[in-house]
Amino acid sequence: MNNNPVGWFEIYVQDMGRAKAFYEGVFSVQLAKLDSPEIEIWAFPMQAERYGAPGALVRMPGFSSGANSVLIYFSCTDCAVEAAKAASSGGKVEKEKFSIGQYGYISLVIDTEGNMIGLHSMQ
Repeated sequence: MNNNPVGWFEIYVQDMGRAKAFYEGVFSVQLAKLDSPEIEIWAFPMQAERYGAPGALVRMPGFSSGANSVLIYFSCTDCAVEAAKAASSGGKVEKEKFSIGQYGYISLVIDTEGNMIGLHSMQ
């Protein structure tokens, strides 16, 4: 494997409007609708020349949100800031910012759809 192992991520949702508002509010971004004939997809901003994996919110009949065993981490300058935004955007802070030693800090939050996501920062 010559590149980062994660090439794409999807966060499954039940209420796209509510989920979009949460992620756009927490990360101060605008999601973009992708054309797909059978599923609703709203992608996070993608920059091919930048570090990190692109991804999207997805609503697909038969695939529910929450209670999944995959955890994705969003990079932040200070994960405590985004954790506070998560709480004020209708989510819940599952675990406040804590040190992971030389690898920085993380916070864990639950989005409006019941999915847990990670927030990572070096400060």
